[in-house]
Amino acid sequence: MGAAGRTIPGAAAAFAPRRRAIVVGAGVFGAWTAEQLRRAGWSVLLVDRMGPANARASSGGESRMTRSDYGADEIYTRMAVSSLGEWKQLSDRSALPLFHPHGVLYFFNQMVDYARASIEVHERLNLPIEVLDHAALSARWPQIDFAGIEVGLYKAEFGALMARRAVQELVRGFVERGGEYRLAQAEPGANGHEVRLNGEPLSADAVIYACGPWLGKVFPDVLAERIFVTRQEIAFIAPPDGDARFEPAALPGWADFNGGDLYYGLPNLESRGFKIARDTHGPTFDPDTGDRRISEEGIAFVRAFLTRRFPALAAQPFTEFRVCQYENSSNGDFLIDRHPTLEGAYLLGGGSGHGFKHGPEVGRAMAELVANGKTPDSRFSFATKETVHKRAVV
Repeated sequence: MGAAGRTIPGAAAAFAPRRRAIVVGAGVFGAWTAEQLRRAGWSVLLVDRMGPANARASSGGESRMTRSDYGADEIYTRMAVSSLGEWKQLSDRSALPLFHPHGVLYFFNQMVDYARASIEVHERLNLPIEVLDHAALSARWPQIDFAGIEVGLYKAEFGALMARRAVQELVRGFVERGGEYRLAQAEPGANGHEVRLNGEPLSADAVIYACGPWLGKVFPDVLAERIFVTRQEIAFIAPPDGDARFEPAALPGWADFNGGDLYYGLPNLESRGFKIARDTHGPTFDPDTGDRRISEEGIAFVRAFLTRRFPALAAQPFTEFRVCQYENSSNGDFLIDRHPTLEGAYLLGGGSGHGFKHGPEVGRAMAELVANGKTPDSRFSFATKETVHKRAVV
């Protein structure tokens, strides 16, 4: 059976009463959890107060990069590869593409530990990875100024996901195949099995809270100091007229790991513009009231970086800006666990700026915890989430 039809072993016993779950939050983590539980034979209600991958959600952007480079963090390489198969199958079923396989390139000023470990993990897992020197990089992608760059890692099978569209298509298919979706304001009820939807109580065997940057607001007593929401600025730039060098056929997704100030971007996907973002964590941000206009400082950073690495784009006009948020755990690991005190309630979050690509595997891990009691890797537990923000996963 293909990945899209895979069920969780032992989750749907013959003649057993059909168990019910409510998933609060229709972003990428919540939507995939709902779908994985539906596949396991559960009756699932997915709820969101603003709609799947809405404009304020961390999953609501135009595009997200997929990649398998995680240095020595092999668990995320494995999750990314497994998730990619699900995303491809979802894209194949969609009327419009959800995945663009233009490849992904990471480049470094030297063979740093992160690059060396990424190569070792890929070789150990028998995954394709191309290691390129300065001359090879400059010859293949002359539109990038590789001054000071000694090594690049290229993965041809990865690319970009059309984020908002992908989540909405996932939810559409979830409903089509028997799941239920509802637009409603959800709040924890009198106990872990109860949630109030627009004030009305509703109970289930399990309630999973996948509330993204709102997770700390929903459970301030346990998560307010363990979920760190930061303001992240993104820009889109118009390539020069008639210039095909920045199209997906000519340019991969990319990340520049140099100087301690990581930038990343995507080619001119679907003619929306060349995407560029600074990955440095921004200031604390409130997803309800925060200003979503890009700062003058952010524009200046982007212009300076373009001048350095993409000189043909340095003077080109911006076509769009976006401010979203990273919903960070203390070190960048996800949160996939039971609520520490409310039986029947589960916590899902900590996407930390790199979570979107892992949606299918995160949803599977939460569904296995809910349906079978299978505990995810310990690094995803509530107990490991600290109150000091110190990023470790990149």
